[in-house]
Amino acid sequence: MKNEFTAVIERNGDWYIAYCPEIPGANGQGRTIDECRASLAAAIDLIHEDSREYIQRHKHAEIVGLFGKIDFDPAYDYKRQRKRR
Repeated sequence: MKNEFTAVIERNGDWYIAYCPEIPGANGQGRTIDECRASLAAAIDLIHEDSREYIQRHKHAEIVGLFGKIDFDPAYDYKRQRKRR
């Protein structure tokens, strides 16, 4: 699968720095534009790999909302209660 992202590259003294607005935390740097772009691509790859691992580790996690764990009672008639509102 091929993904395309925006790379914003700026010169800062002798260095080039880059970031990707679509992916928070994806930054790169290098002495040349090519090094900078490669560094940014590596950062994006690391972030995507970490995201995939996180999803795999937590795909069976419990649903937790702002008020703690949400338990559903199978005997409770949720549809009937919704009609009363």
